[in-house]
Amino acid sequence: MKNVSLNLRAALVSLLLFAVFVGIWQLSTSGPSIGGSSTGMTAEEIEYAKMMGKDPGAAKSSGFPPPTEVAKASWAQISDPFYDKGPNDKGIGIQLMHSLARVGLGFLLAMAVAIPLGFLIGMSPLMQKAFDPFVQVLKPISPLAWMPLALYTLKDSNISGIFVIFICSVWPMLINTAFGVASVKREWINVASTLEVNPLRKAFRVILPAAAPTILTGMRISMGIAWLVIVAAEMLVGGTGIGYFVWNEWNNLSLTNVIFAVLLIGVVGMLLDLMFARLQKVVTYVE
Repeated sequence: MKNVSLNLRAALVSLLLFAVFVGIWQLSTSGPSIGGSSTGMTAEEIEYAKMMGKDPGAAKSSGFPPPTEVAKASWAQISDPFYDKGPNDKGIGIQLMHSLARVGLGFLLAMAVAIPLGFLIGMSPLMQKAFDPFVQVLKPISPLAWMPLALYTLKDSNISGIFVIFICSVWPMLINTAFGVASVKREWINVASTLEVNPLRKAFRVILPAAAPTILTGMRISMGIAWLVIVAAEMLVGGTGIGYFVWNEWNNLSLTNVIFAVLLIGVVGMLLDLMFARLQKVVTYVE
């Protein structure tokens, strides 16, 4: 009951903060400035400005769209998310599916490499010392720094985007898996050895359940980084995806669609993080 009350109060505070933010946004974008921009201009200068497509007598605005315009643009995108009118005009649903597909494939490839290799490093002090220099050198490299090399060698922007997701996802999973495996209590491993449990069964029945919470933490961090990187990668390579949608709408001077896409990126990232948080709770045990 206490947790329910706390969650309810937290939700109310969140709604209040959101309402205050939207109110400030609306006020800052809807109020006209004092005096028109034609002040001090001659009749000829005003006429010339109008011929150039400008209206000096109009009230100046900040140029930033108010929440009402963003809401209208958002509804227009959500109401028909899967339209396809050509290479540069696709619905937000199609763009989002391309991004999620790239992230999912790159993430699965990273899992296939990082988890087995993390087990090997975590179970063997020799392998840990042997692989540590490579991990420490490659881990700090920005994933986008690999993009030119990927484009040159792979010759495909879509595969290059998947590779970038792979390279940014592999390190948190690898490090957390190795740490989780190395941190398994020696007593449990000794009991398994005493019972003459074969190595494969020991890995799946003793080490994996014990290290699962730490492994899921690494996967959660990797997914957050992957979703962050795919937007920047798609801005560079173009074609399709939520990152390309943001860049294309910016080139079309549609700031309302840019804001909508930014909010959508945040919501999808939050949902992905919540999914891994739930999985983490499922595998977490209490001693």
